[in-house]
Amino acid sequence: MSNKLSLSASERIASLLDDSSFVEIGAYVTARSTDFNIQENDTPKDGVITGYGVIDGKIVYVYSQDASVLGGSIGEMHAKKIAAVYDMAMKVGAPVVGLIDCAGLRLQEATDALNAFGELYLKQTLASGVIPQITAIFGTCGGGTAIIPSLTDFTFMTSEDSKLFVNSPNALAGNYTEKLDTAAADYISQNTSLVSAVFDTEEEVLGEIRNLISLLPSNNEEDAVGTCTDDLNRIIPNLETLKDDARAVIQNIADDSIFYEIKKNYGKDMVVGLIRLNGATVGVVANQAEEAGSVLTTAGAHIAAEFVDFCDAFNIPVLSLTNTKGFAATVAEERTISKAAAKLAYAFANATVPKVNLIIGDAFGTAYTVMNSKALGADMVYAWPTARIGMMDPEMAVKIMYEKEISAAEDKKKAVADKKKAYTELQSSAVAAAKRGYVDDIIEPDATRKRVIAAFEMLFTKREERPAKKHATV
Repeated sequence: MSNKLSLSASERIASLLDDSSFVEIGAYVTARSTDFNIQENDTPKDGVITGYGVIDGKIVYVYSQDASVLGGSIGEMHAKKIAAVYDMAMKVGAPVVGLIDCAGLRLQEATDALNAFGELYLKQTLASGVIPQITAIFGTCGGGTAIIPSLTDFTFMTSEDSKLFVNSPNALAGNYTEKLDTAAADYISQNTSLVSAVFDTEEEVLGEIRNLISLLPSNNEEDAVGTCTDDLNRIIPNLETLKDDARAVIQNIADDSIFYEIKKNYGKDMVVGLIRLNGATVGVVANQAEEAGSVLTTAGAHIAAEFVDFCDAFNIPVLSLTNTKGFAATVAEERTISKAAAKLAYAFANATVPKVNLIIGDAFGTAYTVMNSKALGADMVYAWPTARIGMMDPEMAVKIMYEKEISAAEDKKKAVADKKKAYTELQSSAVAAAKRGYVDDIIEPDATRKRVIAAFEMLFTKREERPAKKHATV
């Protein structure tokens, strides 16, 4: 049991928004149902506070569930209040932040509550890709309520007190909470892509949402551009020594070295998040070779594809850092990696925002191709001089191609080395790829920041159309 003090629904709003900026909507709404003598219960605001306020000058709509009113359960009027917030946010073009602390569906209202859930899902679906949607879970978020954060763009949880589940751990055959708490923040963040980040306190979560809002556009017709105080031509010595630690490379090239990373606990082979370059928000997707051995996994491909889709929806340019030797090779991965890689390939190919790919290490096989390659439509592809680009590791390639010659050689080690050198120069180097037009330029690592900024500046007015269709089926 946590000994941390929980904030009230109104205190959470006050902590999230700028001082004295909150304007409440629907303060006098109460439950309408009279079944099971529910009218005998006091239901102020029907268990949810709704309204709008300001975060760093940006209008934000917010709802905060009150667990002290029927457990914060969602009934007809509760859901209608949240739906009204979505309607206003869509008209204005402003983000919606949901602060969730909910017992789930209000049993006393039965089908009215079920219908209310459906109406809320519809509003979220219509808002998806139009306005940013953010949820924070501070208590229980179970049953049908669990779909609400799953329909949003970013979800945060507190480490001890928040629970997210469709079926509670005790309802799973052969399981119980003490054995495996499948609703806990740690479990959810490490085993699913649902949670953007987990923090110890509610104040930390609310502070992170404020930081996130400052990086995002308010809607899909705005650009997220701020002021840059960092040196645009800043040289970064010895950056090439960090090639296997994409997180460190990203921090070094970002304005003021600030990297807003999400989903850090899931898909360890991939790093995704937001940075600013010359004041403009840029989404970053990078292979994290240091933690995953230079392979692309299903989890990594999944979070990268989702993030690229989000960036494309909100006109946020995408920078990819490629360093992968191939796909993870396990029985479990073989069941899922093909579809995940296809979704990643589709996300990059379908995105019409400016796309820059920087190859910082190895770029082998189809795993390289799906990582925002020139073939998938990357606008600019750069490579560091030491990058290797090809079908597979050169040593493995020559052992296959020249098996007989190597077997017959007196000095097999020298034979492999000679063949490897020749193969690398001809087929597996950054220069070889550049000669074929697959790399636009080979850049020095210490100049990475200024070259990437220059590329995005050039691409700022990019316009690109896709074939007319209702939607894809990938």
